[in-house]
Amino acid sequence: MQAIVMTRLILNSLCVAVFLASLTNAAPRGFAQWPDRHGPNLNGVVADADAEQLPIHWTDTKNVAWKAPLHDEGHSTPVISDGKVWLTTATKDGKQQFVIAIDEQTGEILHDKLLFENEEVEELGGARGFNNYAAPSCVLGPGAVYVHFGSYGTAKLDAKTAEVIWQRRDLPCQHFRGPGSSPVLYDDKLVLTFDGVDQQYTTALDAETGKALWRTDRSTDYEDLGDDGKPLRDGDMRKAYCTPAIVQVGEQTQVLSVGARAMQSYDLETGKELWTLRHNSYNAGIRPLWLPEKKLAIINTGSRGAQLVAVRLDESTQGDVTDSHVEWVRERGNPRFAKPIEHNGLIFQVTDNGVLSCIDVNNGEELWKKRISGDYLASPILAGDRLYFFNQSGLGTVVKAQREPEIIATNDVPGMATSACPAVSNSAIFVRGKEFLFKIQAP
Repeated sequence: MQAIVMTRLILNSLCVAVFLASLTNAAPRGFAQWPDRHGPNLNGVVADADAEQLPIHWTDTKNVAWKAPLHDEGHSTPVISDGKVWLTTATKDGKQQFVIAIDEQTGEILHDKLLFENEEVEELGGARGFNNYAAPSCVLGPGAVYVHFGSYGTAKLDAKTAEVIWQRRDLPCQHFRGPGSSPVLYDDKLVLTFDGVDQQYTTALDAETGKALWRTDRSTDYEDLGDDGKPLRDGDMRKAYCTPAIVQVGEQTQVLSVGARAMQSYDLETGKELWTLRHNSYNAGIRPLWLPEKKLAIINTGSRGAQLVAVRLDESTQGDVTDSHVEWVRERGNPRFAKPIEHNGLIFQVTDNGVLSCIDVNNGEELWKKRISGDYLASPILAGDRLYFFNQSGLGTVVKAQREPEIIATNDVPGMATSACPAVSNSAIFVRGKEFLFKIQAP
């Protein structure tokens, strides 16, 4: 009798184990595969289950499952959940701003909603070409789509119907060259960044209601003198486009946000500034890279003399860390737009004009560099040990993420010219071209 009971217990345990394993394996496929512009972990890394089957080669007739037509213009990255791909567009003059949902499997347009109309719009000035009025990407939560156009408007939509649940059009900022920072969703908070010429601040909204939970202005001293001896009072010297990183340091969740002339870290719960790092650049547009196992934040400082800075973080980090917590600084050869990716202790990054470099994360030493064709605004993705880069002419280059340079494939599809980061879901790559959204997938 005892043996029978023991056998039943073992069988029951095995059944439970198999059931839990099936849930674990299935869970990533049922929720948001690419809920943020930099993927599920905000670092551009593709889930292992998808990485194995991503195609390496494609043409306009091979391994392109479909292409869906897009209207007007935008830089926003596709985000994907529950079988729908979401992105935004805007008219060239910025007077109308739209959100679009596309069926992930068929490419059918499911929703094309005019969300905001603007009577008055700031001119983009010299930013025309690398910015427009639909640059921030959407972010996805359970049953919800959060759409953001900077000071022109922020809204929460029902993911099934695209109906507006709440909207805010009272978050001011003189963008000067257009908005660029995307929203970040963490638990019940939607974090928004506004770095304009008139004011620079970060705010957290209640994701459920849209109510403001906190607002913290940057503590940066913009009144000090620049290199030309003049006060940094206006224009690009105060601008930034950075989407913040959300990182866990001990028991504390921090918001790492890079602005002009300095970056700050804020407590996610309260908005309290925790520490700051000074730098000499502006127009920062690259999200910080967080390496939790090394307790390092990799910071790109901006567009003028952009530096790559490794900052050591722990629970005691506070105040001005410029002279106390910097592990290394890479002075030259850094991008303005494309976010770096880390793999096996190596950092890979591509500059605007296509210089790809491999850097040792421990000391910032350059191990190799190699030119890949074209100009780059889009951040790469990492799938297994393969890096995927997409340039502004439609060329997709696949590179081995290793200590020696090795190009695996180059794929030229002119209509695939992109300024938006690629996205991945269900073993397919989604690339936003100027006129179409492409789905790249092996049969």
